[in-house]
Amino acid sequence: MPRLFTGLEIPDEVCQTLSNLRGGLPGARWIDPENYHVTLRFIGDIDGLSANEIASMLFRVDRKPFEVKVQGLQSFGGRKPRAVVATIAPSKPLMELQAELERLMQRIGLDPEGRKFIPHVTLARLHDATDRDVADYLSMRGYFPSKAFTAERFVLFSSRASTGGGPYVVEDAYELCE
Repeated sequence: MPRLFTGLEIPDEVCQTLSNLRGGLPGARWIDPENYHVTLRFIGDIDGLSANEIASMLFRVDRKPFEVKVQGLQSFGGRKPRAVVATIAPSKPLMELQAELERLMQRIGLDPEGRKFIPHVTLARLHDATDRDVADYLSMRGYFPSKAFTAERFVLFSSRASTGGGPYVVEDAYELCE
């Protein structure tokens, strides 16, 4: 049973910039740069028939390419930090694409996503990192020049059931056309 999610791939040059931020944070398990992505909609463990239905439904999405801007770092989890992420500017085209994917997944019977969509790229998962260590890391590395790229497609990723961080496989790609 595949574990599926939709997302945006990150171009190599942006991955390189983000990978340079690795290190210097106790308790961090850094994500390999080839697994960087922006999750649009987590789908979960799906049987083969449902996976095929989802894959074919995604071809209905008709959106134009748009700019994606990586603009800084933050942590998720508050006083008990669980991840360091690169933030993505929540542009109108990005938010509309995510909302359409959410509607499509609900239309085929999946439960609504329980969390608010906050576009980001996970750089590290944290285990036993203190909020002080994370604050120190963010104060040293948190600012970097914004990087932008054009999203020309979104993809259906699969992953094996494991402790997050990949490897992720592109199962199908859906072009964003002018």
